[in-house]
Amino acid sequence: MAQAPQLTDAIAARFAAIALDNVVREYPHRLDHVVHAAGDVADPRTLHPAFYGSYDWHSCVHMHWLLVRVLRLFPGGAQAAAIAAVLDRHLSRDAIAAEVAYLGRPGTQSFERTYGWAWLLKLAQEIARGDGEAFRGWQANLAPLADAFVARYLAYLPKAAHPLRTGMHPNSAFGLAFALDYGRASGAAALVALCEATARAWFGADRDYPAAWEPSGSDFLSPALVEADTMRRVLPHADFGDWLAAFLPGLAAGAPGPLFTPAVPTDRSDPQIVHLDGLNLSRAWCFDGVARALAPGDPRVVPLRAAADAHLAAGMQGLASDDYMGAHWLASFAALALSGP
Repeated sequence: MAQAPQLTDAIAARFAAIALDNVVREYPHRLDHVVHAAGDVADPRTLHPAFYGSYDWHSCVHMHWLLVRVLRLFPGGAQAAAIAAVLDRHLSRDAIAAEVAYLGRPGTQSFERTYGWAWLLKLAQEIARGDGEAFRGWQANLAPLADAFVARYLAYLPKAAHPLRTGMHPNSAFGLAFALDYGRASGAAALVALCEATARAWFGADRDYPAAWEPSGSDFLSPALVEADTMRRVLPHADFGDWLAAFLPGLAAGAPGPLFTPAVPTDRSDPQIVHLDGLNLSRAWCFDGVARALAPGDPRVVPLRAAADAHLAAGMQGLASDDYMGAHWLASFAALALSGP
């Protein structure tokens, strides 16, 4: 994004304060938990000693990602010690072992599929990018859980004949994008090969995507843009431009209009409507990623970068609200939009 805001130390400190508060806030909480008998009922901290805060499991995971990113980029920040202390507790060997054990319970086959899976791998990737003994310890502790979700991808994707094109958590393209990033960074060749083959099978022949129908009222992902952002990871540079021209043929003209227009949430206390703030932020990083995958002189680059800037500005406005329905997750989306994948 040309001249776009960056994740400065001041913004990072603000985001870290939000995340530090959220990852230890157990209630209110929305559990994704199958109860087979009375004895299966338990509080969030008992079920998930690592990721019990931030309203739900996946939000807690990506708020931990935010803490790791801030610590990695700003190791001398005022909150560095507090962040490290939280990570020491939540990413301890015992806490992660309990998270792995949870995946062995009955009824967890589709637990957090694939949004939470993707964010857990993104967290593991971010930790691996850090330097020093603490990062190495967290990486070693988290590895069994990352391995468990890689195994779930390897088991699930061959059975998934059709993608989910929703603008919410189950979106298949989003799950592939972060898994690909992790697989390439970690050398997980089987995961990379399967994700690439799956993306080609699901999306390679897509044409004239109905992006004018976006957004739905609870979207925090653009099905059109997150698919394009995934395919730019999969297709060779020269092929991606042609695929994109067939998939979204109006981009050079800033069309369709609804795709280029930031969404306006009407009630940030509503847990679904506030998703639109996240949509603006995720659109920003997708517009930027797609623009960067095109040749500099491509006529689509300028409108894509302008749209990225407009959506980032709109998304950052949403962070001004301190209502918990947005506060428990939006800062991580903003950090990703500001500092890249």
